[in-house]
Amino acid sequence: MKVNKKDELLHAYRLDCFYYSVLKAATKKFSCKNLLGEGGFGDVYKGYISYCTMTAARPGCGFAVAVKRQRKTGEQGVHEWLNELTFLAGLNHPNVVKLIGYCSEGDQRILVYKYMIGGSLEAHLLKADVTELNWRRRINIALGAARGLYFLHTRGRPVIHRDIKASNVLLDSGFNPKLSDFGLAKYGPQGDQSHVSSRILGTKGYFAPEYIGTGHLMLKSDIYSFGVVLLEIFSGYSAVKKYPDVMEGNLVQWAKPYLSNKLHIHTVIDKRLGESFPREEAQEFAETILRCLSSNPEDRPTISEVVADLERLGKFVGRGAIKTNPEQTSLGKKDGTSGKLKLFTITDVSL
Repeated sequence: MKVNKKDELLHAYRLDCFYYSVLKAATKKFSCKNLLGEGGFGDVYKGYISYCTMTAARPGCGFAVAVKRQRKTGEQGVHEWLNELTFLAGLNHPNVVKLIGYCSEGDQRILVYKYMIGGSLEAHLLKADVTELNWRRRINIALGAARGLYFLHTRGRPVIHRDIKASNVLLDSGFNPKLSDFGLAKYGPQGDQSHVSSRILGTKGYFAPEYIGTGHLMLKSDIYSFGVVLLEIFSGYSAVKKYPDVMEGNLVQWAKPYLSNKLHIHTVIDKRLGESFPREEAQEFAETILRCLSSNPEDRPTISEVVADLERLGKFVGRGAIKTNPEQTSLGKKDGTSGKLKLFTITDVSL
C-alpha cells in the first residue's frame, strides 16, 4: 500500500509502506536461504514483490528486492533506520542505491531496496577468480562510485556518507556501482564551517586520521575513506582483513610507500589480474589514491577532482605495461591449493 498521507516527507517521495506480513511472505519468513548478508544495522534478505499489487510474489515473478530488517538493538538501531530512510527518500541518482519502501509496524523497522544482482564490490574482490573484475571494469566501478559521492557532496546541503567502504558499493548486472547503507550519513558543514562534530562511527580501516583524533567530520573524511576503497580496487586486498606474514599494520600503511614510487607500483597491483597492466594508467591511478589518502585533509582532492582524474583514466589506452613477477612480493600468497587468500577478519566497530 502507499504511505500514509499524514507523513508528508515520505508521501512526497512516493515510497511504499509495506505491511510486515507482506515482507515476511516475500522473503519466505526471512529464511536463511534468502539471506544476502549481515551488517551493523541488521540482516538483508532477498524477496519478490508483485509489480501490480506490491504484495509478495513467487520467486521469479514480480521483481526482486533486498529487505533489510533491523535487529532489536534499542534507540541506536531505530535512529540509524530512520536516518537511512530520511536520507535515501530524497536521493535519486544512478550511482546511489534505490529505496523502494519501508515497514514500521510494531517494533519492526525494515527498509526495502531494489535488488542488486551483482552483490558487493567487496565480495568480488575477495573471490579467488577475479576474471569478471578486469582492469577496465575496476576503473569504471571506481568512476561510478565517485560520481555517486559527487552527487552527495555537491547537493545544496552536502551529505557526508560516513561509511564509505567496499561492502557498501553494490553492483548491478552490468557492474554499475551504487553507494548504499546511509545509516550513518550526516549533513556536512555549511557556510564558514570547516567540519561538524560527531561521535566516531563507521568501520575500522576506513577512518580518516582527523576523524579518529578529533571527531571532526568533513567532506574530506569521505574522500579518505574513498581512497581506501580505490586502494582495494587497485590491489585486490581488503582494508578490514589481516594478511598474516605479509604486511605489518594496515593496508594503507603498507601500500603508500610502494604507490609513491613508480618502480614499485607493481608490488601493490592485484596479482590475480595477470602480468600486464597499462603503465601510465596504473601510475595515474596510484597518484589519485595517494592524494585521497593524504594525512592532512587539506591536501586531499575534492570529489570533483577525483571524478575528473578517473574520467581521464577511463579515456586512457594502455601504452606499455608493468610486468609483474609474483616472486618479487609476498603478497598474493595462497593458502594451500584452494586458491583462496588466507584471511583473518577485523569486525566493524562503532566507537
